[in-house]
Amino acid sequence: MLGLTFAEITSAQLARTAKPSGPRALGLLELAPDGKVRLIPIAIMVDGKFYDASAYKASPVPLAIWSGTVYEAESNGVSQGLFTVGGAIKAGTNWFADGKWQPAGSAPVKPRHTEAKPVLDNDEGPPKLRRLEAEKSQPPAAPQEAKAPPASDTGSSTSAPSAKPAPAAPEEVASTSSGIANDTDPNRPVLQRGKTRTLGSTQPPAQGLAVSKSGATTPAAKTADKKTTQLIPAISDAGGPEPRPYAYDIKPDEDEKYRKKMLALAREVVQARAKLIAPGPADTTPATRPSTSTRSAAKSAPPSFADLQFRAFDLWNTNEPVFVLIAKAQMPNRAAKNADSASDVTYFVTLVAKADMYGDLRKLHTGVTDNHHLDEIPRLELIDAVDADGDGRGEFLFRQVSDTGSAWGVYRAGADQLFPLFQGTPSGQ
Repeated sequence: MLGLTFAEITSAQLARTAKPSGPRALGLLELAPDGKVRLIPIAIMVDGKFYDASAYKASPVPLAIWSGTVYEAESNGVSQGLFTVGGAIKAGTNWFADGKWQPAGSAPVKPRHTEAKPVLDNDEGPPKLRRLEAEKSQPPAAPQEAKAPPASDTGSSTSAPSAKPAPAAPEEVASTSSGIANDTDPNRPVLQRGKTRTLGSTQPPAQGLAVSKSGATTPAAKTADKKTTQLIPAISDAGGPEPRPYAYDIKPDEDEKYRKKMLALAREVVQARAKLIAPGPADTTPATRPSTSTRSAAKSAPPSFADLQFRAFDLWNTNEPVFVLIAKAQMPNRAAKNADSASDVTYFVTLVAKADMYGDLRKLHTGVTDNHHLDEIPRLELIDAVDADGDGRGEFLFRQVSDTGSAWGVYRAGADQLFPLFQGTPSGQ
């Protein structure tokens, strides 16, 4: 047992890689059903600290959406393709970026280069070799340039993404907003991801995007019917680690076992929440007060769940599963007087737990709220697992939804709880 524990600790330490010194940006790619693609900047990490990507180095355009910046979309840690920023768009207080989306596996196969057959010179004397006239008249092929979208066209072209960003990229991005050049500090950090080739050239094309081995589809895979917008986390980092999958290879019997345990925890927290917000004794007159047996039955009645999501992750590459359950719930109608109010309350549950070596669950996060108290307790929607800080381990990207709008949050799963690494400012989107 000690040897196994030491091996797990060693593998966990090896799973962590040195954090890159340069900036690392996290965004969210939106793929609309009509084919339109845009990027939402979320957070940017510089020197180990997270900042709001919509505000960092925004002079006038945020650094995270400079023209020519390349993002790699990752669904559950699996590369889905590359997005190259073309121009920045500001809608109210929110920033977006449009650009070119190249799904994994969509890059055309380049034909092999073959030399033209030599021909003999007809002049007298020793035979001479010369090229065909058609090839001789053609100038050398220039590197192909990717044009920015019409919204950001200012008369100058944007070079294709490469291992290093083009020097003209900051000025071109600035021209999409107000024509004012960005910060010209030569030591200003830059972002870039990968090379100009699509990672799909070395990976099989995605089939409906990534699917969790626990049987539940990822948010990116929810759109198999192509009727809703796909949301895929995207990373831009010139020196970060290569992506790796975060799906936990769970067996069907284990899936059923842990799903039941997570649902049991969800029932407990919903019943506790319902009891907390239920009308007090002052709201129940003696004539209509339910009997003891009625109150006992109402207390033990389980809630009904809908829109259930259950996913299993291996965030640390140590074969230690972390489970996430998200669902809506409603309590059954109790006394006739409270039937309407009970059916009007919708509960939102977000549970995060991990299994120990004995198969027991240790709760890392228990979140429950209802549609009448979102101003006090926002509900959490899981987007996906993504390596936000570049240490080779996965973190959770959540959307926090409240009455005032929505915000993005990045959380790290610890030994006993979730730790917030970044929490954005709520916006009206």
